[in-house]
Amino acid sequence: MQSVLVLDFGSQYTQLIARRIRELGIYSEILPYNTSPVTVREHNPGAIILSGGPTSVYDESAILPDPGIFSLGIPILGICYGLQAIAKHFGGEVASSSKQEFGRAKILIKRDGDHESMLFHNIPDSDVWMSHGDKVTRLPEGFRVTASSGNSEMCALETYGSKGALKIYALQFHPEVQHTLYGRQLLSNFLIDIAGIKPDWSSKSFIDHQIDEIRRKAGNETVICGISGGVDSTVAAVLVSKAIGKQLHCVFVDNGLLRKNEAERVMSFLKPLGLKITLANSTDLFLNRLKSVASPEKKRKIIGRTFIQVFEEHMHQEKFLVQGTLYPDVIESISVKGPSETIKSHHNVGGLPKRMKLKLIEPLRELFKDEVRSVGRELGIAEDILMRHPFPGPGLAVRVLGSITRERLDILREADEIYIDELKTSGLYQQVWQAFSVLLPVQSVGVMGDKRTYENVLALRAVESSDGMTADWAPLPHDFLARVSNRIINEVRGINRVAYDISSKPPATIEWE
Repeated sequence: MQSVLVLDFGSQYTQLIARRIRELGIYSEILPYNTSPVTVREHNPGAIILSGGPTSVYDESAILPDPGIFSLGIPILGICYGLQAIAKHFGGEVASSSKQEFGRAKILIKRDGDHESMLFHNIPDSDVWMSHGDKVTRLPEGFRVTASSGNSEMCALETYGSKGALKIYALQFHPEVQHTLYGRQLLSNFLIDIAGIKPDWSSKSFIDHQIDEIRRKAGNETVICGISGGVDSTVAAVLVSKAIGKQLHCVFVDNGLLRKNEAERVMSFLKPLGLKITLANSTDLFLNRLKSVASPEKKRKIIGRTFIQVFEEHMHQEKFLVQGTLYPDVIESISVKGPSETIKSHHNVGGLPKRMKLKLIEPLRELFKDEVRSVGRELGIAEDILMRHPFPGPGLAVRVLGSITRERLDILREADEIYIDELKTSGLYQQVWQAFSVLLPVQSVGVMGDKRTYENVLALRAVESSDGMTADWAPLPHDFLARVSNRIINEVRGINRVAYDISSKPPATIEWE
């Protein structure tokens, strides 16, 4: 199975590039921008893609690819910053543009009779997604312009003539973003038609590859798995169980931060999966450590460290810990591949202690949620488990804003139970990506039974998304929201006001903390 290497220069879209490649049925991996030619050869890729990035190639501190990759004879596609890095390497010039270009732009494809670019085969002049403040001002020798936009006369380049055999292509716009109308076709043209890669990657091939990797890594050792009942940890546990069978021991931690009756529900629906599961009631331990902690970053780090402690206490001879970490967790937590910005520390990534007795096995680390669900279907996991809404590892700790108390957790549980129940009853649950309630550190004046109240404010959140990296707020029906608000205020003591969050990601994140 031939793969594609995506070299990461720090773009928030880097994993989206890898995702679009996998959607074409081609396996992709992300490596740092400065990966050596020796390492590239070891991966034996069919193509290389240079991602976008937040810096400028003309800065003294500019990050640039190892120049040796351009001599490997492997087809290369540069995207945004990747285009500028290619132009600089081959002697072109890049400068700050007098007019920045962000958002939609229309490109005009140059068609010179017999010299039509294979990259733009069957692609008309159309809208693309731009996000740059620099542009190429002098064309490098051996390159020709294949498309332009209103602000970028050289927004697509490729080698030709004596350099044509290098098969180096470059785009100022982002084909991986949905707003680029023919982005999928363009990537297909490059990877399948130009690079000649066979599209043979699938959920089944991913599972087969991971089973081999898990067996190689675990050997004959026993493995412990933190399982929460969410989609990610469940799929990870079943996948690892398929690889090593009885060597796997799952631990479900009731940390006191779960939804109402969640522990009983999870143990009930996990039982048919044939996993060996221990229930660890660690409510007091978690809540005592979180007492008076209001900072979301501190909450996540405390929870991450405490989870590891609980797992280690339930260890016998295990040397490995399985986690259902996904790429959105990773890209928001730490810069693992390149210089991308840290958004927040997820408890199972940036919140982990630096020194652990356990080594990690994270078979889903490079996948998005929908890809995990596809893998779960291939593994035979029931649809009602796979289609559960995402639930954060830190649980209600990041949905009770400010300091956490048992009373505030209970208030949130009761309100959230009503919200989710109404979504399911109304047939709206599967129409949104994720829905939940947030208890705010705010109180407001209300009137109940002719008496003044001064109670908590609750926010409802529902979003539509495909991968969790971007999301739009879901326009739930007004009568539905009115019914939910009325039920919560009447049935949950301690709440007298309900608000609905209409923020998209970006600029907001899906979770409030």
